Amino acid sequence: MQLLKVTQTAIFTFVVSLSLFVNHSESFAQKNKHNTPASVEQFPIPADGPNRLFYIQRSSNINTILYDANVLPNNKLDHKNPVHTYWIRYTEGGKKQELSNIQRTLAYGLHTSALEGEANAYEGHFLAYRKRRFIVKLDSHGEPIALFPINGKMQVLKKVFVSVDESGLMPSVNYIELWGKDATTGKDVYEKFKP
Repeated sequence: MQLLKVTQTAIFTFVVSLSLFVNHSESFAQKNKHNTPASVEQFPIPADGPNRLFYIQRSSNINTILYDANVLPNNKLDHKNPVHTYWIRYTEGGKKQELSNIQRTLAYGLHTSALEGEANAYEGHFLAYRKRRFIVKLDSHGEPIALFPINGKMQVLKKVFVSVDESGLMPSVNYIELWGKDATTGKDVYEKFKP
């Protein structure tokens, strides 16, 4: 019985070690194969679209998560799903790919609800980061925008960069950078913070 326990423990330890090695090797190979840029300025910039709100890039690879407004033919936001979130997989030739259910519900997805007192506007938060709430609506020109707190003021969010530390068993966030436009003046705004 004792020998069986020792053997089971040894097999379990070997399998866990092997899986960690394989995952680390695949991650290392992917980073080297696609030469993850050293700075955010070197990442690819996704082509702009008529309903583009903003996008997120991460230091782990060049794949990009895009957030587009779901604008209906009557120029109203889709009340069931005002924001469409999806990947541009640059590591796979730039193909567009929908988020997986886990990515949508735990990582990059959004929770939205109608904004009280303002028609055709929705408030919400990232499911992975609930501390800052945003508003999605159409501006005075009928263009979709996402207002997000940048430096303590609601600004038009355009781009997010997340620096990720993958040295441990679980990745953690080093810092987040936000780029946008002042909602009144149109001037560029920027914030870097540690969550």
